[in-house]
Amino acid sequence: MDNTPTSPYNAPQSPAAAMGNQAPVLSLGEWIITLIVLAIPLVNLVMLFVWGFSSKTNPNKANFCKAYLVIMAVFFVLYILLAVVLGLGGAFSGGDQ
Repeated sequence: MDNTPTSPYNAPQSPAAAMGNQAPVLSLGEWIITLIVLAIPLVNLVMLFVWGFSSKTNPNKANFCKAYLVIMAVFFVLYILLAVVLGLGGAFSGGDQ
């Protein structure tokens, strides 16, 4: 039996740190390039899927891209709902009497 005292200061900070398989940190330049590519219409959508679901992409960038896709989907659904509500409101407003 191991009688070594345990201390919260010696405990690993996270499961990933305990396993030692942390992803490398993305540099400032890599983030700037990512944001520039995401500013290009249509290319951004393609690259979000490529970076988000590629096994070779840094996990930090992949998670960012997946979150970005989720936010884009939510705003797209809200846009459609708003268009439908305003369209129906205009149709039933009685402007053509």
